[in-house]
Amino acid sequence: MLSISDKIISEEIVKKSAQRFKEKKIILPTFEQMRNPELVPDSIKNELRNIGLWDLHPLNLFRITWKNEPKKNGGLYGGVNYIELPKSVTGVDARIVLLVGKYFPTGAHKVGAAYGCLAPKIITGEFDPTYHKAVWPSTGNYCRGGAFDSYIMGCESISILPEEMSRERFEWLEDIGSEVIATPGCESNVKEIYDKCWELKDTRDDVMIFNQFDEFGNSVWHYTVTGDALEEIYNKDLNGEGNFAAYVSATGSAGTIAAGDYLRKKFPLMKVVASEALQCPTLLRNGFGGHRIEGIGDKHVPWIHNSKNTDMVVAIDDEDCMKVLRLFNEKNGKKVLADEGVPVEIIEQLNLLGISSISNLITAIKTAKYYEFTSDDVIFTVATDSAELYQSRIIELNEQKGEYKEVDAHKDFDRVIYGAGTDNLKELTYVDKKAIHNLKYFTWVEQQKKEVEDLNQLWYDRTIWDKMFSQPERWDEMIKEFNERTGLLKP
Repeated sequence: MLSISDKIISEEIVKKSAQRFKEKKIILPTFEQMRNPELVPDSIKNELRNIGLWDLHPLNLFRITWKNEPKKNGGLYGGVNYIELPKSVTGVDARIVLLVGKYFPTGAHKVGAAYGCLAPKIITGEFDPTYHKAVWPSTGNYCRGGAFDSYIMGCESISILPEEMSRERFEWLEDIGSEVIATPGCESNVKEIYDKCWELKDTRDDVMIFNQFDEFGNSVWHYTVTGDALEEIYNKDLNGEGNFAAYVSATGSAGTIAAGDYLRKKFPLMKVVASEALQCPTLLRNGFGGHRIEGIGDKHVPWIHNSKNTDMVVAIDDEDCMKVLRLFNEKNGKKVLADEGVPVEIIEQLNLLGISSISNLITAIKTAKYYEFTSDDVIFTVATDSAELYQSRIIELNEQKGEYKEVDAHKDFDRVIYGAGTDNLKELTYVDKKAIHNLKYFTWVEQQKKEVEDLNQLWYDRTIWDKMFSQPERWDEMIKEFNERTGLLKP
């Protein structure tokens, strides 16, 4: 049976961890505080005014929220960070709203998913920060988030990622002091990462693997925090106007898409749309291959993906993402957007979209066209990180393809965005959803030593997903008890 993390496993390790946190002045935020940072104690807010958003400071754990003020220094909290793109950008009548991940510590929302994996292991005594090294296997920002969380939670980290990932990722990990292991291949070479994890587990007893693809803490964090943020935008910022029509998310590790499970309970008729790379259409066609949409791992179905809650799969050409990356960030691209009537204030915000965020945007456009959504419909998706993390890719594209000219921008805007069609997608039947679920067998049972009984439970047990997603209520109680042990919140 799949386990629920709701009990202390080792009282001795919890005591040891609490002492480590007391010495390093580390306080854990609750999941409720990440949803609603107004609940953060005033004493902590006052100190945060003097701490930079990306500083390696323990109190920046309290900035793991979608509601940070969008400033690098001195900011506290505000509303949910998001951007709504007008028809002049998207070419469709449906409203498209993107959560903005840039204003998390590290500049990407994965710092939250990593917290959802690491914190429960600490408060239950399963992970000993005085002994264990936290291993973060990743194809994108997850290892950055894990290395950040590890550093400010007083433990060492090991980051594993493909050697062809952007240079910015490797440099940042090296600067933070994480041990970095580069595995062969590109974005979709996930098995090579898993093989390295097994090698570490078989040869060292001081490591604990936090595999985002099978750690429910990843999806639970997004269900609880990301889902709530999306609901708040709709109810508060959009005043509940229009039909909550769809939620779009790249599958990746199946963390972010879990917000769709939360939203389904609030808006039962909405569509949950999964996006992946056309060069590696695993969900769409049981396909394989390499691609350049950094941040969405492929060639397998994540253990934590609830395929029963996925209504459609869309595959996006990675070349289209690269073209739009240039369109949104190059001088001539911005000029063409302005000439086409895109407001200047919107153009200046398009750098909030990284490569996978652009893939999500194109998916949202294709979704709007397929379902014939109108101006009464709202599609929500996520800008997981910003173009700031992909400047080396823009330089590479200039070296490979030459200067980005106005004629290139006109072509890309017209073909990729306005010309996005309803090809390379599939609306899923019950049988289609089960076929996706069944693909988990070959990765997780045959390769990663999971039990068939657990695989079947994820499909047939109608209560298991609700049980997994309800864990933060108990975790918050345990976090409060753990913080009391440190004594750091006492006057």
